Parts: sequence; structure tokens; C-alpha cells
Amino acid sequence: MNAIKYLKTLIYILIPILILNIILSLLYYFNIVGDGTSNYLKLLIIAISMLIGGIYIGSKASKKGWLEGLKVGVEVIILLFIISYLAFDQGINIKNIIYYFILLASSMLGSMIGINKRKAN
Repeated sequence: MNAIKYLKTLIYILIPILILNIILSLLYYFNIVGDGTSNYLKLLIIAISMLIGGIYIGSKASKKGWLEGLKVGVEVIILLFIISYLAFDQGINIKNIIYYFILLASSMLGSMIGINKRKAN
């Protein structure tokens, strides 16, 4: 049961990332969105998806919402790190560390919001 909860959360995170990145790529292809804007929107899309996934996992948690968000955040970060390392052969630099920290914080914040929304209802 626990693995299914994390798999659903991963789906809630990855499906919006894929759909919104396809839309952003089309906007970039037709020169509607510039280079700088595209980079910021990519970060915003992934951070909001992590926030939504964190809210979902936090609403399913009974206590310690930040820990559930940390687990999901680390899971997604490991997945993104493996994909970026294999596909783009990027090393570890300060820019990537800050990027992954933003995603981790977004997931943890979402799970704290989710557990508080569940307790309020």
C-alpha cells in the first residue's frame, strides 16, 4: 500500500511536467517565448509539479508531512539526476545543487501544506 502511494505521487509529479514541457517547447519553437523566459518557466513548471505532488502526499500522511515531502523529493531528484547524467553527461556543479535544493524545498513545502489542509478538514 505504501509503494502505491508513492507511485501515485510520482505520477502526479511527472505527468504535468511532461505535458507542460511539451507546451513550453511548442511555444519556444514558434518564438513566442524567449530563451531566458523558457529557462525560468522550466524551473517554475517542475517546482509547481513538486509542490502539487507534495500536497498530495501530505494529504495522505498521518504525521510528519515534511518527512513525506522529503522522501518524494529525494526520489524525484534521484530520478532527474540519473536522467540528466546519462542523457546530457552533466557533472555536479553549484547550479545543479541549487536547482535540486529548490525542488526539494518545494516538495517539502507542499507536503506541509497538504498535511495541514487534511487536518483542517
